[in-house]
Amino acid sequence: MSTPPTRLPSLSASFPAHNEEDNVEAMIESLLAALPELAERFEIIAVDDGSKDRTFERASAIAAGDPRVRVVRHEVNRGYGAAVWTGLTSGTMEFAFFTDGDRQFDVRQLAELIPFVAQYDAVVGYRVDRQDNAIRILNAHLWNGLIRLLLGVPVRDVDCAFKLFRREALTDLRIVSGGAMFSAELLARLVAGGAKIIEQPVRHLPRESGQSSGGDLRVIARAFRELFQLYGELRRSS
Repeated sequence: MSTPPTRLPSLSASFPAHNEEDNVEAMIESLLAALPELAERFEIIAVDDGSKDRTFERASAIAAGDPRVRVVRHEVNRGYGAAVWTGLTSGTMEFAFFTDGDRQFDVRQLAELIPFVAQYDAVVGYRVDRQDNAIRILNAHLWNGLIRLLLGVPVRDVDCAFKLFRREALTDLRIVSGGAMFSAELLARLVAGGAKIIEQPVRHLPRESGQSSGGDLRVIARAFRELFQLYGELRRSS
């Protein structure tokens, strides 16, 4: 039996950032500190999703002095999912990892996902001791149940922004959702294509700066519309 890997040959690590000027520098620095122990070669991709503050300028200042860092900019805000997908598809390395730019995850926990890549196409986190209010946690529980029921995605925390993929598993995927349905669609299409997925627990940290847009009613309405569109598409193709 082969020994599970503890280090990746090459890794693209990306994160979306929308009005995260107070977080983006520390986010990049945390990745720069952690990744040399986790990958032989790596690149960091910060995706500025049409920020109105100095997110792009602050990220670009780091990238100008470090060739391992790149900044991709959406001139207008295209939504969370579109920014994540831009980060994933802009990568060039054998493995692709994404997390959020709000520093609510300890990127060093990526080490706990790496041993599973020998047997799985995607290793996805689920949040323990989730740092959200009770209403948001309840809504997430109901949403995850609906995703499992309608899309057959076998995970308990579909929206956890701590996911590691084999690059080849993402090749040729067509992702339509640019908003809150992104993770559900991504995992549903991987499952439909026969990908092997496993979950692992990750710590969830309090948000120190910035503000989440996940509770926006327009974001929620769009997610439900996209969910039922995807459900209909997958049923027709099954």
